[in-house]
Formats: sequence, C-alpha cells, structure tokens
Amino acid sequence: MADETISDSVQCPVCFKDFTPGTINGHLDTCLLSSAADSPSTAAESGPPVKKVRVSEPVNNCVSSSSPAMPGTQSSSSVFSLFQANKGKLEAQPDRSAAVSGSTGTETPSVSNSDTEKNINHLPARNLLSLNKPLAEVLRPNTLEDYFGQNKVVGQQTLIRSLLESQEIPSLILWGPPGCGKTTLAHIIASTSKKKGSARFVTLSATSASTNEVREVIKQAQNELRLCKRKTIMFIDEIHRFNKSQQDTFLPHVECGTVTLIGATTENPSFQVNAALLSRCRVLVLEKLSVEAMGSILNRAVAALGIQVQGQDPTNSSYRDKTSSSEPAVFIEQKALDTIAYLCDGDARTGLNSLQLAVQAQMKSPQSNQLTQHGFPQEIVVTEEHIKEGLQRSHILYDKAGEEHYNCISALHKSMRGSHENASLYWLGRMLEGGEDPLYVARRLVRFASEDVGLADPSALTQAVSAFQACHFIGMPECEVILAQCAVYLARAPKSIEIYKAYGNVKACLRNHKGPLPPVPLHLRNAPTRLMKQLGYAKGYKYNPEFSGPVEQEYLPKDLWGVDFFTWTPSDP
Repeated sequence: MADETISDSVQCPVCFKDFTPGTINGHLDTCLLSSAADSPSTAAESGPPVKKVRVSEPVNNCVSSSSPAMPGTQSSSSVFSLFQANKGKLEAQPDRSAAVSGSTGTETPSVSNSDTEKNINHLPARNLLSLNKPLAEVLRPNTLEDYFGQNKVVGQQTLIRSLLESQEIPSLILWGPPGCGKTTLAHIIASTSKKKGSARFVTLSATSASTNEVREVIKQAQNELRLCKRKTIMFIDEIHRFNKSQQDTFLPHVECGTVTLIGATTENPSFQVNAALLSRCRVLVLEKLSVEAMGSILNRAVAALGIQVQGQDPTNSSYRDKTSSSEPAVFIEQKALDTIAYLCDGDARTGLNSLQLAVQAQMKSPQSNQLTQHGFPQEIVVTEEHIKEGLQRSHILYDKAGEEHYNCISALHKSMRGSHENASLYWLGRMLEGGEDPLYVARRLVRFASEDVGLADPSALTQAVSAFQACHFIGMPECEVILAQCAVYLARAPKSIEIYKAYGNVKACLRNHKGPLPPVPLHLRNAPTRLMKQLGYAKGYKYNPEFSGPVEQEYLPKDLWGVDFFTWTPSDP
C-alpha cells in the first residue's frame, strides 16, 4: 500500500487496486468476502488476539480481518494503516493507561478495560499496591454504575445519560474541580464506544500536544468517517491550556461533525474557552464530590484491595480470596475511612492515593514481617492517625490564580459589608489556609475601610493600614491573627458608602461630558511668573485664612456651578 494518500483515488488494502472514493466501500465488501472464502481457517478462529499490534475492528461490516493474526505478524494491520497518515506512529498499547497520558493522539487499546479490571481484582493486595501506578488510576471505573457523586449530571433519567447509553454523544466541556471525575467520565465513554464499536476514541493532553498533532488526529478522523462512516471522539484533557488560536483548530470540524470533542477543564470555560467553540459544545458542570460519594468510592477501593473494615464481618469474597496465610491480613478502621472522606475535600484522586500511601506504609513497616506465636503473619491495622499523617498538607480547594481566588475574596468583602463577623473570619481562614498571600488580603481590607466604612468610622482606615504594615513586617503565620482582628473590626464598624458613591458620580460626570472639558477657572490657577500674572492667573482669588467668616467663592468650572456630587446622579441634566 502506498504511503501517500491520493486525493482522487483510494487504494484497496486487500488487493492493492485503486478505486474512487464513491466505489471503495462496495469493493471492500466484495473483496473481503472473497478473501475470506479463500481462507476458511480464519473463520474457525475464535476470540481476538490479546496484546498485539492493534488491528481494525469490523465496523458497519465495511472492514474485517481476512487472515489469521499470528503473534509477531502484522498482516491484518495493513487494513488499519489505511487510516494512519504516518504508519511509524502505530504502536502496540497493551495497557489501559496508555489512553490516559501522552502528547500524541492515543487510541483506546484493543484489550478491553473490563478484562484489565478482572485481572487487577485477582491480584493480592500487596501486589496491587506495589504497581507503579496511583491507586486512583488502577481502580478507575469503566461503567456508570461505578461512577459516584455526579447524579445531577449522569444520574438515572438524565438527558446526558440517555445520550451516552444510545451512543449519541454530543460535544462536551466537562468543568469541575480536580478529582471530581472528569477524566473518568471520558474513559467510561471510551469504554462504551469500544465495546459497541460505534466510535473511535482518541485522547490528547493540552499540556503537551501541539497543533500539528491535533491536525493529524483530525485528518485520521476524516478518513475514518469517509471510508467506514465511523465517528471519532477526541478527548482533550486540560483544554484550557490551549490558547485561542489552538482552540480555533477544532471549530470547523466540530461544526460539521467530523469529530466529537470532549474537553476537560478545572477553569471557568466562560473565560478559558473560545466563545465560538463554547457555543458548539454542551457544558457539564461536575460538582465537588460529597462525603457520601467519597465513602462509596473508598468502600469500592477497600473491596478491590481485599482490605477488611475493622469491626465488620469478613463477608467480602475478594477479601477471602486475597488473604492467605503467607501474607498478613490488612484491616482498616471505619473512622480512618471517614477521615479520608472528610479531609480530601471532595477530591477522589487525593482520597484514593492517600489510602494507598497509608496502607503501603503499614505493609512495609517492620510489624508486617513479624509472626504471631502460632506462626501466622501479624495483622496490619490502618488507623485514623496513619491517615492523618499522610494528609498533613492542606486539601482546601483554592487556586490563587483561578476563579476560587475571586470567589473567596468576594465572599469576605460581602460578609464584612453585611457586618457578619463569623462569616468574615471563615472566608479569611479559607484564603489564608489555602495559601493566599496575606498582603493581598491586607490590601483588600485597606480598600474596604474607605469604600464601605468611610467617614462613618475614619479610624478604620488607620486600622487597615496598620494591619497591612504589620503583615509586611512579620509575615505568615504570625500575621494571621492581625488580619483576623482587622476583619472583625471592619465587620463591626458602622458603614457608609458616601465617599464611594460621590467619587463614582465624579467619574461618571467626567466620562459623560460632551466636548472638551471646561478649563480651570483663572482665579484658581497658580501664578509663579510675571507673564502668568499678566494673563490673569490667580486674579481675584480670596485667601481663606485672611477672612474670619465663610468666603463666597466658586471652585468648580462655570458649567458645574451648584452641582452636589453627593446627591447628583448621571441621569440628572
């Protein structure tokens, strides 16, 4: 088969003859059937080859393998090479994780995820935890039945679930915090598409993929759709990492249906995704996982690992299978699981990996190698203290450069404005414990002292400036109580937005003024030279300290005489 794709003809991958695009499908049916009749031994084979170079699947009866796939041979791979613009990129992918990472487009491997999960579930807990993969990746679910915490989006009787089950998958943008199940939902779609053969699934990571790689996948998708009428689902992880011009690459192909785009992002797509691309996709907002959902995920993980929850009857069959006399029995306290569910802050990846870390640490401890007086291995118990030791870092969802940053500072500002001192302390704590710069918070407090307190308590500005200087001097964590004192003071202080509104009226007056701005009155101008005095600068100015009473004098331009910015509104004439 020629390596180059001819625009006006397509070469048959079986007989290597050239045909027009309109007649190639009919020829393939005839050619492959006649080839299969010449090789009856092929029909006698049962079961697809496992862990070999990927071969194309029969889709809509337009392509099928006509020769036996023996180990080490690639006779059938020539059929799939028709859809590869660069055959040098064709690699064997025996592992499900190959579809998760990598900068180039990676198609879902031929070994089904369900088979991989069955093999994993038969591994002992010690071997399962020793795999060179995070537990969150090893136990990634393959069906919606094992997908917890997003019932509002993909629960029973939802529109999206009906579309997924019918394989009518629209272009989607999955938006949610880390660890809420965005990548998992994409892989469930990939697993379902693989089983039904309804679509080809390709993954890219926006952190490393280039525009040329995206165009290469789109070119393959066009060949796939033109020759086999099979759609391509393209999953772009961290799609917000693509700039605006890179995102524009998808527009015509998503519009005409060449590819179905599924993008995952932790950032607000309103700001990070092109408006044109956003209008062509359905945005699914995935919520942070609840404690109950985390409990279900952890229970599934414990069952898969064969770990027995302390105090419960050993009714788990996987626990009996994976526990042997040669390995110590592993137990975990229910309180330890509850601690993970509460401290992981709705991040399933963090929760599962923390469980893995705690269990691995105890299984590799000297106690695991000790024997009881009867010669059996010593039981291993994972306690709440072990979990807390592995969760020492902060798990508060807070991104100093993202949307949560602005959400929290807005909540702090509005809580102080509403004189709710407890809420003010809470949102202040959320920001500081999440790693926010204390000087940023102090600057916001200084602004609040003038904007919302103002002249109702002039000393509030002094308090805020002092708090800023103190934070600058001593830093965190000592300055946290200083910021707390200032926030409570501002929350309790009387409020006045008189200055804030008056200055806003001044800005509106200047912006709405038609024509050139009025000149400064001559009597208000400075006259440092003789020429200026001759021109009338400072002429008629009344020096107020020389008068014992009020001085009648205009200080505004003539067009604004009598204007009171404290009561004036832009709609006034």
